[in-house]
Amino acid sequence: MFGFKLTTMKNEFQSKLFGFICSNLIILCIIGINRMLHVNDGGVLVFSEFVILPILMGIISAWFWRDLNLTSGQRVGYSILNGSLAILLSFIFLGEGMICLIIVSPLIFAFVITGTFIGKVMFKKKNRTLNVSLISILMLVFITDSVSEHDHENMVGDEILIHAPADKIWKHVVAFDKIKKGNDYWLFKIGMPSPMQTTVTGYQLGAGRKCIFSNGYVFDEKIVTFDVNRNLTFDIVHQPLDPEIMGHIDIKRGQFILKDNGNGTTTLIGNSWYKLHVFPIWYYDIWAESITRNVHLRVMEHIKELSEQ
Repeated sequence: MFGFKLTTMKNEFQSKLFGFICSNLIILCIIGINRMLHVNDGGVLVFSEFVILPILMGIISAWFWRDLNLTSGQRVGYSILNGSLAILLSFIFLGEGMICLIIVSPLIFAFVITGTFIGKVMFKKKNRTLNVSLISILMLVFITDSVSEHDHENMVGDEILIHAPADKIWKHVVAFDKIKKGNDYWLFKIGMPSPMQTTVTGYQLGAGRKCIFSNGYVFDEKIVTFDVNRNLTFDIVHQPLDPEIMGHIDIKRGQFILKDNGNGTTTLIGNSWYKLHVFPIWYYDIWAESITRNVHLRVMEHIKELSEQ
């Protein structure tokens, strides 16, 4: 009797372990093959990699766990553990940055859990036709999504009121000294680079401009509009190859507009244009807008402080 229990426990442990290992290996191989074939030469990370594949991972795990009497709480816990393993493997083998993995983790966890419960229903009914059909549909969606065109551009704008005339603000808009204030935004606090300083080669149209971030990375810019005291627009000509942004987002253009309010105050407007390479848009654009907005506010609050002194 004791030997039977040991054998049962061993089989249960193996089933759980295989559910973790095999699901991750299969998904890792699918992503690896997809990238080796250069399906997305532009580095686009598509909807399917963050939705369809986590669902498939959960289904694969559920197949190994089909004979275990797992509670719903256990399935959720194992799914989160499985998603955590996937995130760790992405960091090791796919070179993803830690901040990006923190951002993507809610998607991974949610859809691995979804897949695990879908698998529970699938394999409980033992309907092979349904099982094969569903998995085939998921793979078809993944392949179709991988070879489809993905193109999303957005503009984020923010404004701040400065108690100073435009001619006093302008020089700080074009270039400003190092920001000494600590970060308020939580992603900056945990390691995402934040803007620290800008330099310029000349106060004129066509001049080079650099935006320097806290980790030493530099965005190289070119001034394309130089309307003194009114409009500074610059194109991003080179952005750093940081794992947190490489292949995920291209910052295309930045702009500062100064509006004289006629009462000694000025409204400073900051605009940024970017192209996003990660999908689904409904999820990642929330993060992209939030990060862009907090870059704007950190810079504009510094300009406000310098101008009002």
